[in-house]
Amino acid sequence: MTVVADKPRSKRKVRPTGRVASLRSGLTSWMSRPLADFHLLLAIFGMLTVLGLVMVLSASAPGQVASGVSAYSVFQKQLIYVCIGAVLFWVMLRFPLRKLRHFSTAAMAIGVVLLALVLTPLGDVRGGARSWFTVGPISFQPIEAVKLALALWGAHVLVTKRALLSQYRHLLVPVVPVAMLVFALVMLQPDLGGTITLGVVLIGLLWFVGAPMRLFGVIAGGAIAGAVVLAIGAAYRLQRVTSFLNPDADPDGAGLQARQAMFALAEGGLFGKGLARGSSQWRYLPNVESDFIFAVIGEELGFVGCALVLVLFGMLAWVGLRIASRNTDPWIRIVSATLTVWLVAQAAINIGYVVQLLPVTGLTLPMISSGGTSIVTTMVVFGILANCARHEPEAVAALRSLGPGRVGGLLRLPAPEAYKPPAKRKPVRPSTPPRAPGRRTAQLPVVDERRMAGRSAPPSEYRRRESRRTQGRSEQGRSTRGRGRYN
Repeated sequence: MTVVADKPRSKRKVRPTGRVASLRSGLTSWMSRPLADFHLLLAIFGMLTVLGLVMVLSASAPGQVASGVSAYSVFQKQLIYVCIGAVLFWVMLRFPLRKLRHFSTAAMAIGVVLLALVLTPLGDVRGGARSWFTVGPISFQPIEAVKLALALWGAHVLVTKRALLSQYRHLLVPVVPVAMLVFALVMLQPDLGGTITLGVVLIGLLWFVGAPMRLFGVIAGGAIAGAVVLAIGAAYRLQRVTSFLNPDADPDGAGLQARQAMFALAEGGLFGKGLARGSSQWRYLPNVESDFIFAVIGEELGFVGCALVLVLFGMLAWVGLRIASRNTDPWIRIVSATLTVWLVAQAAINIGYVVQLLPVTGLTLPMISSGGTSIVTTMVVFGILANCARHEPEAVAALRSLGPGRVGGLLRLPAPEAYKPPAKRKPVRPSTPPRAPGRRTAQLPVVDERRMAGRSAPPSEYRRRESRRTQGRSEQGRSTRGRGRYN
């Protein structure tokens, strides 16, 4: 009697059913729409803008009341800058990307000139750095505009030379020398935070253009060496490093901000104390409405508020890189990816030093911290990213065939232009065709030199010999024909 073993049953994949499956299918179908990235980016932009205004008001009002001024003074300035940034956001949505690429060189040149002028008596000193221009009630930092100009101009140069980027001299020149000049001008202010974000923009350009990994190793080594030299060269930078390593060594001095930020995050708990109910903004935490506003979010909105900020910036990273991957224009791909990395990296650095993972560098939290130049520049960057989202091939086809849609009609946006790759140049034919190894070239026909050079040119010796041979053959033929005729 034979016993037949049972065959093992194949494990079937358990598919989610019910609400999870319907939610996943609905999300997948919505993300497959032509303008999904554009609408999602607008949603992120709107949520960050509203959250930033609410938190600036909540963080600045108690300190302003304690100082004897209006509780809405900082909020009113921030609201004015947000309105200016909203207008520029709309302008960037309508501005043709081809013209923006064309003007990037002039923008970079103007930015370098402004960085040089801010070091003169025309610039103002704030917070120990000469990095501001003040014209009446308006003040701005040129470094914010230079970051954007470097991203646009660097992408333009690298895309123009993309056929030669396998050579280091074409990969590095002129983008890296100009970036080094900008680094030097910013460090003369001095502004360590601006230098770090400029380095992020440069690394993003080189990364997305496909630079070799050994180059990033050299950049990392140079950055570490430069950071050590800068930390040793200035007393306040060395104090920041030592306070980061041991905040309790000077709790009322260099370690005050880090300690108070951690106390604010710890008191927030899961859902926070509520808006305007925190204690850190009552002069317990310096620069609470700008550099350390994430600590106020943790205290007033709790872990839920901090998670919301992290989710929004995580979605920004995903959508920005998705826009870059779905475009066909190489300049748009590099620009959208570099701008996304810039914003997300700046947010990560700000949150990192608030939670004591990084030393304090003075970078603002994009779209949320108080700061006129920062919020205006960030909103311009969002406008460029949204414009790049409308230039995806599927979005271009949908907008040209079906119309601008509700959002485009409300904002009066023109139809985007389809990407047209540059015409390929015909290769120059060599004067002598290359010979393949092991093959014999066919013998070329004899060229009549007198016809090519002119009738007055004397024949060569080879032509003289040929003429003698043909003349002798003709005479011999005549003699043979004569003998045959008379015989």
